Amino acid sequence: MTKRSWILFGALGVIWGTPYLLIRISVRDISPPTLVFLRTAAAGILFLPVLVRRRNFGLLVRHWRPLVVYTVIEVALPWLLLSRAEQRLTSSLSGLLIATVPLIAVVLSWATRHEGAPGWRRLSGLVLGFGGVAVIVGVDVHRSDVLAFLEVLVVAVCYAVGPFVVVIRLAEVPAIATVGASLVLTGAGYAPVGLTHLPDRLSPEEITSVVLLVVFCTAIAFLVYFALIAEVGPARATVITYVNPAVAVMLGILILHEPFSTGLAAGVPLVLLGSFLGTGGSSRLADGGGSGREAASGVPQVSEARPPPV
Repeated sequence: MTKRSWILFGALGVIWGTPYLLIRISVRDISPPTLVFLRTAAAGILFLPVLVRRRNFGLLVRHWRPLVVYTVIEVALPWLLLSRAEQRLTSSLSGLLIATVPLIAVVLSWATRHEGAPGWRRLSGLVLGFGGVAVIVGVDVHRSDVLAFLEVLVVAVCYAVGPFVVVIRLAEVPAIATVGASLVLTGAGYAPVGLTHLPDRLSPEEITSVVLLVVFCTAIAFLVYFALIAEVGPARATVITYVNPAVAVMLGILILHEPFSTGLAAGVPLVLLGSFLGTGGSSRLADGGGSGREAASGVPQVSEARPPPV
């Protein structure tokens, strides 16, 4: 990897590990639907120049049905549920639970026969990863937080399913157009609620958090990610999935003074190691880009789809 690649990789690791902290701060006074509206509508405007290009617009119109499905699964529903969950769960715990997305994607890939039968390495990764989640839930999730935990679990499943829609039904559409359109559609869908439930006042911290979510963690994040893909290929780029949760945990502890509990201490290494082994992390690090199947078809494998937009 080049110096530019490492800079992009490091920047994205911080950028996509930050939303959990910012969401936790924002939902103190902003309702989850309003936060989703503010984030997607503002970021969607920044993508409009890409969407109105004749070729992109034509492809989006032609694929409007899977685009709507993708929007609901990858943005509209998970961003709402994650915001709701973080009203009760810590940002560090939420970020770590989202680290199960690659593991869920692997299981779905096997179940739908997009990938071959698992080997012992991947099976051990799945056991470690989900075992880490079990440890965290058993130690850190109280009865009053069970619903919030289930909401984050649904978010993880949505993030794992979304790439299937891209690979199967939206492969012809440029990724940046798909992302931009999903933001615009989500913003439009939440506008009636978002515009009528604006908070009376916001603290400077909440205003800053919303601005950073829009500009830093959404618009700039995807531009950096697309640049990283162009530099190292989609397979290597997805290694960022192993970095984001660690950043989320660290920021929650350092900035919000969230406790580094026994559950997190035991679960963090299990979840991250399990995700690395379960998704074939070492082979991606060694690979110079996409797999042979990807090179032949021009379409990434489901397990190599981009990390979820949080």
